[in-house]
Amino acid sequence: MFKQYNMNQVILPLDLEIKLQKNDIAYAVHDVVEAIPDEAFTGFLRETGCPAYHPRMMMKVVLCAYTQSVFSGRKIEGLLKDSVRMMWLAQGYEPSYRTINRFRVHPEVKELLRQCFVQFRCQLVRENVIEEEAIFIDGTKIEANANKFTFVWRKATEKYSSRLVEKSNRMYEELLEKEIIPEIERESMEELSSQELEKVVEKLEETVGEYDKKIEASEDVSERKQLRSERKTPKQYGKQFKDFVVRKQKYQHDMAIFGERNSYSKTDHDATFMRMKDDYMKNGQLKAGYNVQLATEGQYALAYDVFPNPTDTRTFTPFLDNIEEHFFDLPNYIVADAGYGSEQNYEDVIENRKRTPLITYNQYRKEKKKKYKQDAFNVANWHYDEIEDAFTCPNDKKLTFRYLSNRTDRYGYTRTYNVYECEDCFGCPLRSQCTKAKEGNNRKIYYNEKWENQKAYTRQQLSEKETGKIYGKRKIDVEPVFGFLKANLRFTRMSVRGKEKVEKELGFAFMAVNLRKYTAMNANPTIDGDHNSNQNGSHHRKPMMGTIFRLFLASYVPASRSFCINAFLYAQKYLLMHVLLLHLTCLQERGLQEQLSQQALLFQ
Repeated sequence: MFKQYNMNQVILPLDLEIKLQKNDIAYAVHDVVEAIPDEAFTGFLRETGCPAYHPRMMMKVVLCAYTQSVFSGRKIEGLLKDSVRMMWLAQGYEPSYRTINRFRVHPEVKELLRQCFVQFRCQLVRENVIEEEAIFIDGTKIEANANKFTFVWRKATEKYSSRLVEKSNRMYEELLEKEIIPEIERESMEELSSQELEKVVEKLEETVGEYDKKIEASEDVSERKQLRSERKTPKQYGKQFKDFVVRKQKYQHDMAIFGERNSYSKTDHDATFMRMKDDYMKNGQLKAGYNVQLATEGQYALAYDVFPNPTDTRTFTPFLDNIEEHFFDLPNYIVADAGYGSEQNYEDVIENRKRTPLITYNQYRKEKKKKYKQDAFNVANWHYDEIEDAFTCPNDKKLTFRYLSNRTDRYGYTRTYNVYECEDCFGCPLRSQCTKAKEGNNRKIYYNEKWENQKAYTRQQLSEKETGKIYGKRKIDVEPVFGFLKANLRFTRMSVRGKEKVEKELGFAFMAVNLRKYTAMNANPTIDGDHNSNQNGSHHRKPMMGTIFRLFLASYVPASRSFCINAFLYAQKYLLMHVLLLHLTCLQERGLQEQLSQQALLFQ
């Protein structure tokens, strides 16, 4: 015996919400987007043209597709025709892949994504999922949507640019010596600017033009031959200087794109070539990518940002600024790994932000080892006399304070060092083990007092029970988010180009990670509002209409021959029931009991 199956039977239209499970991820997507204030959508309003799809619907469609590991515009368009949850979120609309792609790179989408993260974090706080005690920061590198072999390097550009300057200056001096062109006004004697090179080209063209006129005016064959021979030199110089102008402008354009970076990709100028993780054969991967910074708590992504530089040390301060400005106030503890431990970062968190940094530094774990503590030539193990302000080396020689040294790095940050010098290293039997200074020079110590105090502060914080426990959560809090993003969601490469577009795509990806985790952890139904009216998703109507309609369908048996007429009559009856039930639901929500009882009698 089989269940009834007939392809010729007319199936009445159902509410697609009935097809979804009670804890379906579509409800979580719906709740997050519906929590965005209406003011955030005003940037999409247009007074002219065809009415556009509502941005709430487009946000739900794109976000739901990302939760299903679908990042292609054409595949998202296909889901709108195949997936029940996508049909329900779109309410029957089917935007094309062009519309979807244009929407997710729209400038106003950045604000919508920011609101999504803010509202989602507020929801986690209300439900006591996160404690707001600390945030865990880490970074990862994600490959850009760029050609792997179209790279431009700063060192190569600087080298060729310097050669161009030398060659153009030399050839310009030759032109003046041979009196081919008159001298031009120059802003700098070191190099010729692009405008000055163009002036040289104009002068050479004028000289060549004068020769052309003389050749045309002359009828003597030998004289014309002599003039053509003399014209050859300025023409060759003109060709060279035209090439100089093009190359000069190209190098200037390249340097403007570099900024503070050392490389960029020709197909995505915002992408920088970075050393990715080794593959299974231990081969280092140098690819164009972006450095993605993430702040988490409870394994939920709460804030993110994208940077073109590969090192995490330089991204820490601007990332914290971005969190405070656009997402939320910083908690008491800021936790990160040794890649963020620097004097500038410690100073920013402690003195400027008045927070506690639980951030290790590069030598933190090495300092705990027995070999490090027993190294007699390690300055950290030397005896220091505070009264004399001097260190004592293994040969019992004094290293006394001599002067202060200020060093400024290329980013403008200045560090102050106390310089100590040994009284006499000549003839020391331990010299080869103690120092690599040249013969005749004594051993020097560059002691950064501020940095040493910061390291002592960090060791003290991490040794305490409470703060040490918080730092111990770092690996199990932020690392799983990256693993889920790359392994489970399979988001390992960008599908858009440009930093602004990449930021939006990462926003969709991280929010998809949050929603998948939230749906998996939320075991209770999200659409049952009778037990807890404050529960997330309680504003969804309980499918009372669906229950009645199932009973109605159970009593319906289509006629074998006249099923079209019966189906039409039943459809009319169903539509009438649908309207009446919606009306009763509205009256019930408004509390109009008298009208409700009257309408119920009418319905019966």
